[in-house]
Amino acid sequence: MATTSHLPALSRQVSELVLAGSLSHAEQAFSDAVEEHGDLAVVEVLSNLPPQVTALHLAGFDGGKTSLATLLVPPQAWADSLAFFAATWSDDNIEDDPERVAESLFSHVHGVVFSTDDEERRAALLAAASSSDHGATIFAILFSMAPRDILEVADEIISKGPYMTGQTSSDSDLVPLAIELARASEDGWDRALFELFPDFRHSADLADAEFSDDPDEEPNFMQRSTKELLYRLRKQVPSTRSNVPKRGARKSLGTDIFS
Repeated sequence: MATTSHLPALSRQVSELVLAGSLSHAEQAFSDAVEEHGDLAVVEVLSNLPPQVTALHLAGFDGGKTSLATLLVPPQAWADSLAFFAATWSDDNIEDDPERVAESLFSHVHGVVFSTDDEERRAALLAAASSSDHGATIFAILFSMAPRDILEVADEIISKGPYMTGQTSSDSDLVPLAIELARASEDGWDRALFELFPDFRHSADLADAEFSDDPDEEPNFMQRSTKELLYRLRKQVPSTRSNVPKRGARKSLGTDIFS
């Protein structure tokens, strides 16, 4: 059986490199560890890194960049790290271009979730990420960029359940992620919908809602804007002196959508 005596030293090395901004060197340390000790060594280190360190490291990689950490990060470690992604967002970032901030977040989430064809890992990542309050807010931020499509997906889930096609009027890139989330976690899907649409019910009440192309125009129904949700997430960033927030209890619709 392989020894684990090297893991504390590797964890310290990676943490120091990430905090110093040397992400490429941190990735090289992971690569060297895989060659010498196997994938499980990196998985173990990522399981025990402080979530704010994991967040800093993963933030440097999106769907267009290769990262061992992206491929190997355990679902719960990734879910915990997401709470810290908003720590680097300034008021100017959020006020001046909230859509760009949201798109950057989408690039990260999409890159991790779809980094593998392993459906079980994908489901585990989504279930873990959506099980917390900050996770629900993150998915609501992403879905706020295409609210009409998300409502179309919700309506199709209600009417067709597991037989849904996922086709929407604009075929947004968010639709595959939304469908994967709904399949991975009914509760996580519901929580994200409630976060974006506080008055949402599993009904056709919002099916005919009108959506403006102007992001600054107030919607004619209760929907949180991308900007508002970004601020909500930033308020959920935990203190580095405290533990990651416990999973909060949110109301669930309990419709067993894919049974």
